[in-house]
Amino acid sequence: MALSKISLNLKNRVKTSLILFLILFLMLINNYFFGYCLIVIGVFSILEFISIILIIHKKNKIKQLSINLFFITYIFAFCGGLLFLSSFLQLKILIFLILITCIGSDIGGYIFGKFFKGPKLSKLSPNKTISGALGSLILSCVTIFFTLYYLTKNFDLLILLIGCLISISCQVGDLFFSFLKRKSNLKDTSNFLPGHGGLLDRVDGILFGLPVGFFNLIMIY
Repeated sequence: MALSKISLNLKNRVKTSLILFLILFLMLINNYFFGYCLIVIGVFSILEFISIILIIHKKNKIKQLSINLFFITYIFAFCGGLLFLSSFLQLKILIFLILITCIGSDIGGYIFGKFFKGPKLSKLSPNKTISGALGSLILSCVTIFFTLYYLTKNFDLLILLIGCLISISCQVGDLFFSFLKRKSNLKDTSNFLPGHGGLLDRVDGILFGLPVGFFNLIMIY
């Protein structure tokens, strides 16, 4: 019974990842679609985040306002920065390389965590395991290494370090939003994606991993 449930969840995870890859491809070839997706991600991420903060700090209006303003500013900077950088083809390809790595990190964490299980990673998120964290690191490194090799035909072992940094950043983002959901007694940030939770549940790691990966890759290349 437990195995069949894991299998079903894995299939759903794979389907979601394939849809994400399709969306990423459409975003890569069409700037209008790219901009539209950023607007959707930005708006729903803000709405979902605000709903969580209103629950956690329902009696403290000042904290509500300050935390929400900070997050809104971050999302505007994040989406605005991506929109500006996407106007340069090489930088746009770099962004998508990091996004694919972030997705790989998420898939690796889920597969390794479900099949190998083992000790818990943190009290912030009881479902996260050390094996899952290692799986995230492994698949993140494999994804960025071979994708970059396919694009450049160059072997660069330093890219493995960047893959690790991206994976760690994604996991920190995941843990951070898991902590917020636990504080607000929510399983998902919303029902925007039926069966998969809210949009913020899908991009939480990317919000941390993308800036870290982009900064480090720019410094190297």
